[in-house]
Amino acid sequence: MANVLAHISGIIIPALIFYIVSYGLVNRSNVYEDFISGAADGFKTVIRIMPTLVGLMMAVGILRASGLLDFVGRIAERFTRPADLPADLVPLILIKLFSSSAATGLVLDIFKTYGTDSRTGMITSILMSCTETCFYTMSVYFMAARVTKTRYTLAGALMATAAGVVMSVVLAQAMT
Repeated sequence: MANVLAHISGIIIPALIFYIVSYGLVNRSNVYEDFISGAADGFKTVIRIMPTLVGLMMAVGILRASGLLDFVGRIAERFTRPADLPADLVPLILIKLFSSSAATGLVLDIFKTYGTDSRTGMITSILMSCTETCFYTMSVYFMAARVTKTRYTLAGALMATAAGVVMSVVLAQAMT
């Protein structure tokens, strides 16, 4: 079964590209010109959201370098201990809300300290896959789409992240 999946994953991207080009040719559209136009629009979007990305990266770097995240983790320990959540993961949870790249740096630190097969390592791995960079996603996509009324997006995103954190602890507990 794994061998079949490896072959499917190896051909899916070329097959998708072939399908898109074939579809364009059948519909008599200039595929190359459409590609160039789409690439130019994508580049304009990247330029428009670049200040937001730089601001988020700087803010995360400042928080991490200042030691504030470790301080928050120590304060939160009395609340996380009854929930069976290691306090060292609180900074990871907070940073993951803003940046996956910065969170990956914290993940490596956690793996060096506790190991990948430890309970903390397992929670970390599951946590990284079932939570989202809420603030990053909201700021980038809302800015790109020029959304001004976000309604309940932040509350829903934070609730989904909380559910992801809870399930990370539960699943890691079931695995150990």
